[in-house]
Amino acid sequence: MVKKADIPKAGLAAALKLAATVGWRDASMRDIAEEAGVTLARLHEAYRSKGAILDAFVGQIDATVLAGDSPELAAESTKDRLFDVMMRRFDALRPHREAVGSIVAAAATDPRAALGGACRLVGSMRWMLEAAGVGGAGVAGGLRAKALAAIHADVMRIWLKDDSEDMDRTMAALDKRLSQAETAMERLCGLARSRRGGEGAPAGEASA
Repeated sequence: MVKKADIPKAGLAAALKLAATVGWRDASMRDIAEEAGVTLARLHEAYRSKGAILDAFVGQIDATVLAGDSPELAAESTKDRLFDVMMRRFDALRPHREAVGSIVAAAATDPRAALGGACRLVGSMRWMLEAAGVGGAGVAGGLRAKALAAIHADVMRIWLKDDSEDMDRTMAALDKRLSQAETAMERLCGLARSRRGGEGAPAGEASA
């Protein structure tokens, strides 16, 4: 008999196990309840939907990443801080690779699930930005979170197939995408500065 306090944990573990074996799309809430050893009514008290289970899973991964926060990172560059945080995230996801792959594949054929997953990921990336010491709040933080979510999704395609012990391919892909984002941001900032400078200069000087 699973204790009431342990039902959320048991339900999540059962859902991930089924995602990795029978597939996330085909696993029903009843299947999850039976795998967890609880009644459907008890599972319903903990999770009202499979989406709620995914919310709990993402929250668990976020918590694991945030628990690994280190004051020493403050001295690193923004790119290096983001690299460290995102690699911690892929490390945390690693034991659940098959389940994650199944969840991603299911979302690819279900627009509603894909939208929910995108919103869930952007919310998670706000926390990753905060962990890296980069503002994740407000409109600007939302734009950064969306950009980081795009990087995460792109690198995850590599990660899902990366069976190397040190995740070399994942690290290389993440480093490349973060470098590209850093370069793009520098160019945008440079363009903004040049425009501000041109606005205050005489017409002849601005066009010189």
